[in-house]
Amino acid sequence: MKQADQPILRDIVLIGGGHSHVGVLKRFAMKPEPGVRLTVICRDTHTPYSGMLPGYIAGHYRYDEVHIDLRRLAEYAGARFFRDEAVGLDRNQQTVLCKNRPPVPYDLVSINIGSSPQMRSIGGAPEHAVPVKPIHQFNDRWQQLLDRLTHHDGKTRVAVVGGGAGGVELTLAMHYRLHNELTAMGRDPEELIFNLFTRDEKILPTHSQRVRNHFHQALAYRDINLHTNAEVTAVQSGRLQTADGHWHEADEIVWVTNAGGAAWLQDTGLELDDSGFISVKDTLQTLNDPKVFAAGDVATQINHPREKAGVFAVRQGRPLADNLRAAILNRPLKPYRPQKRWLALISTGEQYAVASRGGFSCAGTWVWRWKNSIDRRFMAKFNDLPPMEESTMGKARPSRVPLDEDEQSQAISAVAMRCGGCGAKVGASVLSRALSTLEPVEREEVLVGLHAPDDAAVVRVPAGQLAVHTIDFFRAFIDDPYIFGKVAANHALGDIFAMGAEAQSATAVATVPQGLESKVEDTVFQMMTGALEVLNDANCTLVGGHTGEGKELALGFAVNGLIGEDETALTKGALQPGQALILTKPIGTGTLFAAHAKLGAKGRWIDAALESMCLSNRLGAQCLREHGATACTDLTGFGLLGHLVEMTRPSGVDAELNLSELPLLDGAEETVAAGILSSLQPANVRLRRAIKEQEKWVNHPRYPLLFDPQTAGGLLASVPADRVEACVLALQALGYPHTRVIGRVLPEGEALEPIQLRET
Repeated sequence: MKQADQPILRDIVLIGGGHSHVGVLKRFAMKPEPGVRLTVICRDTHTPYSGMLPGYIAGHYRYDEVHIDLRRLAEYAGARFFRDEAVGLDRNQQTVLCKNRPPVPYDLVSINIGSSPQMRSIGGAPEHAVPVKPIHQFNDRWQQLLDRLTHHDGKTRVAVVGGGAGGVELTLAMHYRLHNELTAMGRDPEELIFNLFTRDEKILPTHSQRVRNHFHQALAYRDINLHTNAEVTAVQSGRLQTADGHWHEADEIVWVTNAGGAAWLQDTGLELDDSGFISVKDTLQTLNDPKVFAAGDVATQINHPREKAGVFAVRQGRPLADNLRAAILNRPLKPYRPQKRWLALISTGEQYAVASRGGFSCAGTWVWRWKNSIDRRFMAKFNDLPPMEESTMGKARPSRVPLDEDEQSQAISAVAMRCGGCGAKVGASVLSRALSTLEPVEREEVLVGLHAPDDAAVVRVPAGQLAVHTIDFFRAFIDDPYIFGKVAANHALGDIFAMGAEAQSATAVATVPQGLESKVEDTVFQMMTGALEVLNDANCTLVGGHTGEGKELALGFAVNGLIGEDETALTKGALQPGQALILTKPIGTGTLFAAHAKLGAKGRWIDAALESMCLSNRLGAQCLREHGATACTDLTGFGLLGHLVEMTRPSGVDAELNLSELPLLDGAEETVAAGILSSLQPANVRLRRAIKEQEKWVNHPRYPLLFDPQTAGGLLASVPADRVEACVLALQALGYPHTRVIGRVLPEGEALEPIQLRET
């Protein structure tokens, strides 16, 4: 993650990862605005490009060729990426309401979320039809549909509802792909029966007759049945009804019509059109709130209404970025007038396409090659990211963001030479506001806690219990303070759980980059909200802490735990020969986040890594104890090998690891193969001398991952061999699906190298 060199003074929040917003990110990447922070809120990390989706469905493109990696693009632009779904807008408080996280404040907000299916007026459609929109969800639905269709016995009847360019193009792409799939499986492609329904009297109503003729021929050639003047009025399992009352059999129903604005827009108070889309001025600002912008399919320019086509969303990217920049700097905004005519390149399933612009049209394989070239050049702008020149990063430029008088005072304070010692603390009022709504779980042993005015907490150790203490602290490696708070709390609790103890209380210590009070307050609030969710889930009370200013966001916890005096702690030095070694989470966080900082990791790899890091070890530790584990540790900075050596030496045993069985995070092998390693890796590699015949394994693709430092990693434990199978199954059932037996404990040998490697 990029570190801002100037205090954050203004926030622009982008809701959605549509075609317009990727253009905004790219323009701000090439010309950042000092003091202005961009935040993207989107449910999906990879956003599809609508122009290439038919080719993807037809099998001409791979997944990554038709998707823009939003997380990677945001990192390139120095923007924060919050993987969540917006569900509302509080315009009075100027916050975006999210499904799974605290509200996100904005100074300006832009909405580019595409359209949503409006199927509820058609009885049974929401339950029995597969909507194409919202487009960002389409890949999951298509994969499920493809699996069902290729495994359907006998004839398969597919109905597509919608006769516009999208519906016709999708129908032909699906037919082409499924025809090829069935042929490859040795099945008769004639089993496919396609029906295309449109309520209009003709298909592609906004295109010329010549273009329609091309597609009539393409549909007829594929034996696709076309039903015009056939509005669908009801849907049931296995069939649909048209306005003439006739029922048509259909094993699968795909919906490519009746799109409108997302339901939550109705509660924003923004002015909407009859379809629920946001009405905007020529500046792309909403009619009744100049702080709210909208673009793409979700927006309707009231002075220049246009068809909902991807070309307009793409073209709006530049004026949207320029007007967001102008608005945040209090400069005049420029009106944008979309073109009246545009070029549409519509494919016919195979590598053949039709060009349409007004009355002009042409067709052929050369048109598909032309379309392919245009689409690939567009995607390269966002996926082939060149390194940024340092001179373009705006490091030395003064802030130009206009501020009111109070904000000017705060900004001067933020950039001034900072005090040390207690003068480096975050202000009391900022801290109290940020923490005031946090509600730590209550424990009767906590006599003086977080919301007391005292400078220290008072916590009783119950009779018959022993106290277990640990501390962890590290800087942020991800630009989402809420998720970072979750990971930091999980990481700190790991040591307590690994010893078989119960977490009791925690004290936080954090550093927060300087900035306007409101920005610092929100960062603390977001971070501590995430942390508190984890602590409360562990029944661990947050009793206090210390927050100071620093160049980088960082967080840690001193955690107290309890274990019964008559219980045996799961220490590192209790490995026993003959036991199996279990690992509960996949490894690879070190290399993946090193790659993320270099734009060398796919966004979905980072998503999976964060999901693993946010998974608590609490239930896993309990399960291991119940299945007779005698030794345990959580994997953190020393990596798998380092922590295993910490266990073998005091236990007086050797160990064998099976490289083939190591659970790995997606992408970890790819990033280490590219030579991208954590900065802590060289220190960990010094332990290679603990490996027997290590020269034999040094070129193994998984060898570097033995030294990869982990953050909030899984539990490494020893379990009796006769109980290991049941233990693994129990752990997987508890939500640790990557749990594996990765090796075994051996009697101590005479050699100095305690770790043996093997491969299944």
